[in-house]
Amino acid sequence: MEIKLARERINDKPVKISVKKLEETLEEKQQEIFYCDKENSHKEMKVLLEYFEKKGKRAYLREVRYGLDESDYMYEVHIL
Repeated sequence: MEIKLARERINDKPVKISVKKLEETLEEKQQEIFYCDKENSHKEMKVLLEYFEKKGKRAYLREVRYGLDESDYMYEVHIL
């Protein structure tokens, strides 16, 4: 499964990262906050949370709005 990380600039394309790569990052650090692009579906984000919960981690998801437009948001995934 691949997740798209948040864009650094409006015109950039989101960077794809595998769940295995996210796991490797978590092995180095005990907790991490990932910002994911709005192109990920809410269902994909829920699957990501369930994946890490099955691994014994705590995972939290929230939408971060950064503008007045309804399409100006990203997902924040906090994994402990």
